[in-house]
Amino acid sequence: MAGLWLTVAAAAMAADAPSPAATKPQDPEVVGVETAVLTDAPNVPPALTRKNPTKVIVSLEVQEVTKRLADGVEYVFWTFGGSVPGKFIRIREGDEVEFHLNNHQNNKMPHNIDLHAVTGPGGGAASSFTAPGHSSQFSFKALNPGLFIYHCATAPVGMHVGNGMYGLILVEPKEGLPPVDREFYVMQGEFYTTGAYGEEGLQGFDMNKATDERPPYVVFNGAVGSLIGDNALKANVGEKIRLYIGNGGPNLSSSFHIIGEIFDSVYQEGGTVASQHNVQTTEIPAGGAAMVEFKVEVPGTYVLVDHALFRAFNKGALGMLKVDGPQNLLVYSGKEVDAVYLGKAMVGSDTERTIASLKAQVKEEISSNPKIAGLTKEIQIQKGKSVYMQTCFVCHQPEGQGVPSQIPPLAQSDFLAGKDKDNIIRGILEGRTGEISVNGKTYNGTMIPLAYLSDEQVANVLTFVRNNWGNNADAVSSQDVAKIRHEVPPPPAKSSFE
Repeated sequence: MAGLWLTVAAAAMAADAPSPAATKPQDPEVVGVETAVLTDAPNVPPALTRKNPTKVIVSLEVQEVTKRLADGVEYVFWTFGGSVPGKFIRIREGDEVEFHLNNHQNNKMPHNIDLHAVTGPGGGAASSFTAPGHSSQFSFKALNPGLFIYHCATAPVGMHVGNGMYGLILVEPKEGLPPVDREFYVMQGEFYTTGAYGEEGLQGFDMNKATDERPPYVVFNGAVGSLIGDNALKANVGEKIRLYIGNGGPNLSSSFHIIGEIFDSVYQEGGTVASQHNVQTTEIPAGGAAMVEFKVEVPGTYVLVDHALFRAFNKGALGMLKVDGPQNLLVYSGKEVDAVYLGKAMVGSDTERTIASLKAQVKEEISSNPKIAGLTKEIQIQKGKSVYMQTCFVCHQPEGQGVPSQIPPLAQSDFLAGKDKDNIIRGILEGRTGEISVNGKTYNGTMIPLAYLSDEQVANVLTFVRNNWGNNADAVSSQDVAKIRHEVPPPPAKSSFE
């Protein structure tokens, strides 16, 4: 049936493809020829300075590659250029584009390309259906300026896109775009793996999850952590930044937001006119794009998220923008007052236990899984770092420094050093409320329970925290966590109205 589907699709596209002309007409406006500069995300080719349209040669190679999706998780990505998203293409309004699509001989599938910037059948798909070991060529004139998605359109289209076959092409308007100090390329996409989020090993594509729109992963730039830590976007105070944001989908819309920033201008739906100003969150549909511009006024780490927040903190749609430079206390002072406040006692103190239900418990397989059973302390630390950067760093900060007078530090923490493992594990699973003393300072707050983390995740993140930033302690095992988890009372039973 799949073969019939491909045959019918290829025949339909061939029928739509124009017949080769005996003599291709010359465009009198086009002057010269150049090869397009293509870049991998998050980098963007330099702005175009020429004032006339030219002939631009674009060559993309389709590669089916096995790469990292998350720590310990691999996936066979179908790509334009070897990475997800595909190469960023930058041309000018009026350019004549000669496009070459090359399907590597080691690939297993035929592919094509649909560029939303193309005026013509299938956006080029009708002329670019290419078998492994073959190359196709077609040309188009960039009639409309804007930021456009491109993607594979070979059947089943959703599967090709869901495996990573998408990217952005910018058609600059004739007059150019307003100058900025830095430009970055960010694309969101979903991955429908056979295993759950974080399940290790080589994962396959799950068509049922894709059809039901239930992705275990929603990520920026093709992988969990692709824009975190050393991979974070970087800028300096006072700089104006433009983000080219795309949403490959194939199913979900994105509620794109940067925590701590306001978009000065938003070019909605990839258009070339700033249609909104002073925007907090902008919606980007599947198969759509947007440009956002903003100036960074204050140093610090700004977090990029899909504001459908479980996607950000539980599925991977999270990144960082690190801004260096002098403080500006007129714009943002930091915490100025930390006074005691005693409000009216609230009813229902067990609410937090309900929020942190144990539904996400992972079945213990230590005895039957030698790969996990044989984890060394060093491997645990590396895995724990991934959990920390996905779950904990927003509150406790990337280097464990906490928030003065509000969230206690984990770095060089006498609290961690003075507590036994059971007490610390219990705090993760049950949460903690009330006063604690850390490094001679008193903190009075609430840490929500994180019982949705698996035993392995809790063990790894605690091993990471207890052996970084000046801390030194023995490893925490999954068995240690399982023992304490069984002591934690279950959440209240649901009522008949839930």
